[in-house]
Amino acid sequence: MEGLEFGAAVRQLRESTRPEAVGLPAGGRRVRGLRREELAELSGMSADYVRRLEQGRSHPSAGVVKAIARALRVGRGDYERLCALAGYAAADGQVPQQLGPGAMRLLERFADTPMIVTDAAMNLLATNNAFLALDHWSLTGERWEWNVAWRTFCSPFEAFQQSAADATDHEAVLVTQLRSSLLRYPDDASLAELVEEMRSRSRLFDALWRAPRPVQAYESSATFVRSDGDSVTLAGNMIAIPGDDLAAVMLTAAPGSHDEARLAEVVSAAGAPAILKVSRSGPS
Repeated sequence: MEGLEFGAAVRQLRESTRPEAVGLPAGGRRVRGLRREELAELSGMSADYVRRLEQGRSHPSAGVVKAIARALRVGRGDYERLCALAGYAAADGQVPQQLGPGAMRLLERFADTPMIVTDAAMNLLATNNAFLALDHWSLTGERWEWNVAWRTFCSPFEAFQQSAADATDHEAVLVTQLRSSLLRYPDDASLAELVEEMRSRSRLFDALWRAPRPVQAYESSATFVRSDGDSVTLAGNMIAIPGDDLAAVMLTAAPGSHDEARLAEVVSAAGAPAILKVSRSGPS
């Protein structure tokens, strides 16, 4: 089964790769993406071997996986996925933290929508000033204060309020994300330390880690209480950015609602749109 899944993943990536993206001419083609022969030449193997890999009849070595990923010039997320399907940890096993073009495009095109981008460990990598204008992310001085999962289970925001049902959905998503990430990045010491510390600090997280809840939806609602006493209720939707193994969370209000009008006021008062990268010392 793993061989078939790996082969299907290689074929999908090969067929979705534009020839010009890997230095090949694009004209005169009857098939999508690259031909098997072209992938074989770029990765230094035979076309017959590529065919057997795609058909699940050969198991690749870790070096072959890396050669295919390099030949197709895939992002870190796709490389990690190929490694996992072939049964290997990635070369360094670290959670990628690079903001790729997909994440930047989302932040640029939805400048008036509160949004964050996180890595696979749920650390904030970037946000926009529309999100910071919600005025709820109080700082604690702790090591993990910019980690969404840590703040949810170990250091909750007073100004972030959810119903029991929404909190249940939100918690299930965070635990599922971290469990999946720990499987993909077994050598990331920081991720392992985060999980262990959360298990020791939060009984709820530890219970969910041992017996995860099924994820019902990758969205939930919350009320953000601002320092001026007003509040706005928004729905958060998680969007995967698989090429870089990142995720974006967009916060929107119900169309035509008071919350939509209030959100527009809050964002307008935040000034010109800006993208802020987040380090351990905060946005910059």
